[in-house]
Amino acid sequence: MKWLVAPREAIAVWTKIGLLSFGGPAGQIALMHRIFVEEKRWIGETRYLHALNLCMLLPGPEAQQLATYIGWLIGGVRGGIAAGTLFVAPGAIVMMGLSILYARFAELPLLQGVFYGVKAAVVAVVVEALLRIGKRALKTNFSRALAALAFVGIFFFAVPFPLIVLLAGIIGALNTKYFASAPKQTSAEKESEPLIDAALDANALPHTAPKTSHTIITALGGLFVWFAPLVLLVFATGSTSPYAELGWFFSKMAVVTFGGAYAVLAYVADQAVNAHHWLAPAQMLHGLGLAETTPGPLILVLQFVGFLTAYRPHDSLAAGMFGASIALWATFVPSILWILVGAPYTEALRRIPALTSALAAITAAIVGVILNLTVWFAIHALFGAVGEAHFGPLRTLAPAWSSFDAIAALIAAFAAIAMLRLHWGMLPVLGLCAAAGTALSLAGTI
Repeated sequence: MKWLVAPREAIAVWTKIGLLSFGGPAGQIALMHRIFVEEKRWIGETRYLHALNLCMLLPGPEAQQLATYIGWLIGGVRGGIAAGTLFVAPGAIVMMGLSILYARFAELPLLQGVFYGVKAAVVAVVVEALLRIGKRALKTNFSRALAALAFVGIFFFAVPFPLIVLLAGIIGALNTKYFASAPKQTSAEKESEPLIDAALDANALPHTAPKTSHTIITALGGLFVWFAPLVLLVFATGSTSPYAELGWFFSKMAVVTFGGAYAVLAYVADQAVNAHHWLAPAQMLHGLGLAETTPGPLILVLQFVGFLTAYRPHDSLAAGMFGASIALWATFVPSILWILVGAPYTEALRRIPALTSALAAITAAIVGVILNLTVWFAIHALFGAVGEAHFGPLRTLAPAWSSFDAIAALIAAFAAIAMLRLHWGMLPVLGLCAAAGTALSLAGTI
């Protein structure tokens, strides 16, 4: 098919986004909004927001899927694959290097100081993400109540994450008066219709029309690309090898983690630390801190998880890199596949109020899930010993108050003030907190 813009121009734009997409999902979504909606005028505000809501519904990282969707609109399947891949590639390369450095040198006192400061700063980073997402998603008392129920369910009663998403979707679909709303067209859109919107209105993008045969071929082809290497991996290493276990775990995660990058992170943090015991809580916090310093999706932390899980048994960098590659493949190939299969039906879905309402309800529930993640990170960052307390069906984290780390709390408070009140960028704050941790380590304070 003929691309809506020159392939060279499109690839240059996606490469730029891949290199500059710091700041987690919120920052990446804002960056793409500025480039695609405001600067390039490739897509209108209404379609952009609707696509974002749909990506929040899908399993996987919403920012990468949004980039893939816009790439698909511009250049079909090839455009979608190019956009989704370039969104991930720069950060994946950086994250691989950081994982190697962490595995080899994390025990050095100097680096321990760096990670001490970063771990405390991550608390503020996640709090900021919670507030930004909550401000967008929780605009009614009903949505706030739904977020609160989701938090109580997952934090105190260990309700499975997929069940929370399912129940929120049902509640939203049955209560359209609370959630469904039609985005208003901006004055800029009225004056000058964006490139993609104009092409769709003129029926000039034939690849966007739903075709059952094309959908089936795309789905089967994508499933083959996704699973063929993993099946070969099982035959080569055995079904009980760490590599096969990683491939299965991240493939399962790619199917059940609805709600965007922070929802993925919440699921993986729980499973990798509490269920599989692949990482210690502090290592998970370190990985998140490293992921926050790289461009690309926040869930590149999964690459870090895969690296350490495969590296640890034999202290082998080759094994770690292989484990990281498995995590990348099983995470991001299906993420692109969901878009390529479902994108042709996007326009039709825009006209279903119940679905729009369900999407908004799920987004509200996700805020409660992210609050659970925020509390989990904060407790593990600020206390040296954390257990669990059970009261019948209710369970809660039970930190040992004697293990409270006042210095870490001060660093976290500084990061929160700098980001939330002074509006400093995330990277300068992480850098200052890392420097503070290094200084404290050299001084023998920590």
